[in-house]
This record gives sequence, structure tokens and C-alpha cells, in this order.
Amino acid sequence: MKVTSHRIAHTAFWLLFVFFSTACVRAENPATSPEPRNTWMDQHNRLLQTVQQTPGARLVFVGDSITQNWNSRGKDVWAERYANLPAINLGVSGDRTENILWRMQNGELDGLDPAVIVVMAGTNNIHRDSAAQIAEGVETIVEEILVRCPDSQVLLMGIFPRSSNPNATERVKIREINATLAQMAGDPRVDFLDIGGLLLKPDGTMDRELFPDSLHPLAPGYVIWADAIAPTIDPLVSRK
Repeated sequence: MKVTSHRIAHTAFWLLFVFFSTACVRAENPATSPEPRNTWMDQHNRLLQTVQQTPGARLVFVGDSITQNWNSRGKDVWAERYANLPAINLGVSGDRTENILWRMQNGELDGLDPAVIVVMAGTNNIHRDSAAQIAEGVETIVEEILVRCPDSQVLLMGIFPRSSNPNATERVKIREINATLAQMAGDPRVDFLDIGGLLLKPDGTMDRELFPDSLHPLAPGYVIWADAIAPTIDPLVSRK
């Protein structure tokens, strides 16, 4: 009995060790630790008002500046395709995954039950975090959304390409991240779509007339984005 008890205690110790070690590793990933940005608290509060005023939103976009720019560069496409659904844009320029996660945990999804939530996140983490950390950060956002909006379908976008050089470090990291994120489509409530190839020239370089800063698409990029996601979101939005 002493031997058995010792083995049980030994096994229990290692299980606890592995559990807490895993928890510590996750906690040490800045991309998964919810974090507000004092510089955008007013903007967060305005988004909360929008959410409260649009409880029947059928489509929600969540993300950073590329998403926020639906309000500017993509405004004509938005007005034509999404405004009357109605739809909500929860994009905030400069947000990293941990900032988006904080916003989702602090009211920006409260009371919403959209048919589809489109998620675009991670590009602002590129120069700080590893590919694995960024992928985990995006996955944490998706998991948060699935809990808070259990009847919604998530359309997870692959991170858009950045840098005109196809072999740039950022491009390599983004491909690695997107390959990991694609695995989330194993969940029936998650669709994954990478449209990076549609935004590039055949040789993999960027069209400067589409991406003048090699990061943020101009208006034609939002047409490409809207056309690419239409087959996924249109049937869901019209059905629910």
C-alpha cells in the first residue's frame, strides 16, 4: 500500500506540475493577457454605445486598423453591403491581440447575437511576439467570442500580407501564423479564410497602388475582401 500511495502521490505531483507549468507559460504570453489601452478608452466607450444602440446587428467585424478602415477606405462598400443589415465595426487602430481580447471581455459583445463575427487580428503583434504566441492570442479572441456569442459563426481571417518583399521576415511569420489559425476551422462554429493571395501580384509582391504603405489596403482592397467573404457570410446573415 505504501508503494501504491507513493506512486499515486508522485503521479499527482507531476500532473499538478504540468498543469501549473502550462498555465504559467500561457500567462507569460503577452498576446493572451487582456490589456486595455488608456489612449483609446474614449473610443472603447463610443463602441459600447454603438453596441447598445444596435442590439440586432447581424454582422460584426472585430479587429485592428485594417478592420477600423471599413469606416474610411472601405466606407462605400460598407454602405452598400452591410449598413442595412445592420452591422457593427469593432476595429480599433493599433490594437494587438491582448487589447482586442480586453475589449471583448469588457462589454463590446454584450447583448449581441449576430449571425457572423469576422475576426482580423494579430498584425500589430508581428514585431514583438513569436508566431506561436500570436496564433495563441488570436485563438484566445476566437474562444472568447464563441463563449460570449454561442449562436454566432466566426469567420476568422488570415492575417493580411505586409512588406512588399515576399521573403521578408514578416511574410514568413504571417504564413506560419495563418497555417496554425487554419486549424481552428476544425470547430464547426469557425470558418477560416486567407485571402492574402488575392491581394498580391502573381510574383508575390505588393501593388503599391493597393497597399501604399505595404500594410493597409486602399478602397479596392475592401472590395476584394467583401467579395471574398460574401459566399460565407451572405447565407448565414440571410438565414438567421
